[in-house]
Amino acid sequence: MKDFRKSCVYQIYPKSFRDTTGNGVGDLNGVTEKLDYLKKLGVDYLWLTPFFVSPQNDNGYDIADYYHIDPLFGTMEDLDRLIKEAADRGMGLMFDMVFNHTSTQHEWFARALKGEKEYQDYYIFRKGKKGFPPTNWQSKFGGSAWEYVEELGQYYLHLFDRTQADLNWENPKVREEIRRVLLFWKKKGIRGFRFDVINLISKPAYFEDDDEGDGRRFYTDGPRVHEYLKEMVKETGLYEDDIITVGEMSSTTIHHCIQYTNPQEQQLKMCFNFHHLKVDYKNGDKWSLMPYDFMGLKKIFHTWQTGMAEGSGWNAVFWCNHDQPRAVSRFGDEARYRKQSAKMLATAIHGMRGTPYIYQGEELGMTNAGFTSTDQYRDVESLHYFDILKESGMEEARIYEVLRQRSRDNSRTPMQWSNQEYAGFTNGVPWIEVNRNYKEINAGECLEDSDSIFYYYQKLVGLRKEYDVISEGGYEPVLEDHEAVFAYKRTYGGDTLLVLTNFTVCESQSIAAADLKLPDEDLTKFRTLIANDGAERESKKIRLSPYGAIMLIRE
Repeated sequence: MKDFRKSCVYQIYPKSFRDTTGNGVGDLNGVTEKLDYLKKLGVDYLWLTPFFVSPQNDNGYDIADYYHIDPLFGTMEDLDRLIKEAADRGMGLMFDMVFNHTSTQHEWFARALKGEKEYQDYYIFRKGKKGFPPTNWQSKFGGSAWEYVEELGQYYLHLFDRTQADLNWENPKVREEIRRVLLFWKKKGIRGFRFDVINLISKPAYFEDDDEGDGRRFYTDGPRVHEYLKEMVKETGLYEDDIITVGEMSSTTIHHCIQYTNPQEQQLKMCFNFHHLKVDYKNGDKWSLMPYDFMGLKKIFHTWQTGMAEGSGWNAVFWCNHDQPRAVSRFGDEARYRKQSAKMLATAIHGMRGTPYIYQGEELGMTNAGFTSTDQYRDVESLHYFDILKESGMEEARIYEVLRQRSRDNSRTPMQWSNQEYAGFTNGVPWIEVNRNYKEINAGECLEDSDSIFYYYQKLVGLRKEYDVISEGGYEPVLEDHEAVFAYKRTYGGDTLLVLTNFTVCESQSIAAADLKLPDEDLTKFRTLIANDGAERESKKIRLSPYGAIMLIRE
C-alpha cells in the first residue's frame, strides 16, 4: 500500500495532454502512451480532470453522466487499459468527481424541468421575490447565481455557470446517488478521488440576501458539510489506506481543514486551499492586478503549515492546476530566470509538510499562454469576464493584460512534448492554441538535459520517499521577517531539514547560520540534498543568487 504522505500526485488535463486520433483533443489513449514518461518522473498517482459525458461548457466540470466516458476522450475499454497499464507501473488513477453540481443536460435535471417533483428535489429550486431572484448571491463566473425557468415559475441555484445546476445534498436520494457513483468507479480499480469544490455542498436551510458580499459566507464550509463527508466516506469505504482522497476547498479555514483531514474524523486524506494563490488579487478581486505580496505569501504558508500540523491535519501542497496561471510566470521570471525560478518554486513546495501535486508541464517550466485575442480563449470564465470588464468601462488593452495574467487557459494550452508542429500534442489542429515557446520548452529537450527542470522534479519526488523528515517531520518557520527569502525547518527522529528559497530577482541574499535557529550556529554538519545553480553554501552562511534554492539535511 502507498503512503500518501510519501506520495506525489501528477495532475493531467486530458483534453490538453496528448491526442492520438488527430481530432485536436487529448484522449485517454494519449495518457496511456505517456505512462513511461510519468513513471520516469516518479509520481504515484495520476489525477485526471473529468472526462465523463459533458457538453463541455466548463471543459468537463459540467457532467451530464457520471458513469460513461465522453466519446471525445475514448471508450471504457480505453480506460480499462489505462487503469491496468498504470497499475503495472505502480501508479494509481485518481478521478475528479464534481458533486456540487451537474450539467443542466444531466438526465436528473431534464426530468426536473419536465415537472417531476422527485427530480426537482435533486436540485435547489426557489421562487423569486417580486420579479427578482431569491437572493442577491453572485455566481463565481459572474452575474446572478440564480437562473429563471419560465415553465416552472422558479429559479435554480448555480454557483458557477448557468449550465451547472447545484445539487441538493439535503436530499438523501442525492447522497445515495453519489455513493453509488463512487462505488462503481472504486470497483473499477480507481485508487483516488479528488472532490471538486466539495466544501460548498451544504447550503443553508434559509436563503437570504448577503449584505456583506456575494453570498459565499452562507454556503462555504456549510452547516452539514462534515456530516455529509463522513457519511459518504463511511458508506463507500474511502478511508482505506490505499485510497487517496483530496477535497478542493474554496475560501476555507484552517479550522475546517483540520476537521476535513484529521484521521480521527475519517473524512478526507487531505485538502487544497487557495489562500496563497490570492496574494496578487487587488482587494481580493481576481480580475484586479497587482504585484504579488511576498510577505503575505510567506505568512500564509507558515500559518497553514504550522496550524495544520498542530491539529493533525494534512495539506495538499501545490503551485499549479487547471484553474491557475503558470507559477513560473506568476512568481518567477520566465524571461531571464525561467529554469532557476521553476526549480526554486519546486523546492519551496516539495519540502513542505503535505502531499505535493505537479500539474502537467510544470516539470518542464511551461509558461502562461500570452494570448492577445478573445478568439484564442476557450475558458467560459475568461470570456464572461471579458464582457463584464468591458461593460465596466475598462479599455480592451487593459482587459487583455488582465486575461494574460489571470485566465485559466494559461494552464490549458497543450502539453509541450517536442519541438515538432503543435508541440507533438496532435497531428491535427489543437482545440486551443499551443504556446508559441514550445520549440524551446518541451519534454524532449528536458529529457536530453541532465540539468533540466524535469530531472530536478524527479529528484524532489524521490527525496520525499527516501527521507522521513520530509514526509513526517514537523514545521518551523525560519527568517519570518526576511523580505526576500522564504525558509523553514523540519525535524523528525533526530533529523533536521532546512529549506531556503530566494524569491527576488534583483540581488543575492547572504544568510548567516546564526539566523537559522541552529543550536551550534554552524552548517558543517549539514549536507546538501538538492540545490539549483543559484545557491552556494559555506560553513557559516548560505548565499542565494536571484531565485536560488537549497535543501539541506543533518542526520
